[in-house]
Amino acid sequence: MICEALTSGRKVLLCGNGGSAADAQHIAAELVGCYEKQRRSWPAIALTTDTSALTAVSNDLGYDQVFARQVAGLAQTGDVLIAISTSGKSPNVLRAAERARELGCKTIALIGATAEPLGTLCDVAVAVPSSRTSRVQEAHITVGHLWCEMVDQIS
Repeated sequence: MICEALTSGRKVLLCGNGGSAADAQHIAAELVGCYEKQRRSWPAIALTTDTSALTAVSNDLGYDQVFARQVAGLAQTGDVLIAISTSGKSPNVLRAAERARELGCKTIALIGATAEPLGTLCDVAVAVPSSRTSRVQEAHITVGHLWCEMVDQIS
């Protein structure tokens, strides 16, 4: 899904809170920069990095809208949203996935064992079978690296 979107001229958006925000930034950086080989830059945006947007939206509309509002302004049909939540319950991540689907984006949930409701809200759910946040986050970055390796192959 990610490779298809990128080769079709679409982009990848990523969001999450805390460690998942760091994972979103990490994966986006690998796609824009390079992972293991020199290749073209791919369009990827971590919705966790624009402090002015984060604070303005949180202040004006509420923290549950912080990612959904960015999706509304940045996403287009055919883009991919990677929604990262170890619990699968983060309200701001859920709102982002809902908004992305409304806009015709593909959605991928990167979640832990307690995956609902995010798991069923997204087109694809990659669930790590653990309830330990640390183990889930470790697996999430491994999955992110595997995605980047796949993208390296299409470049």
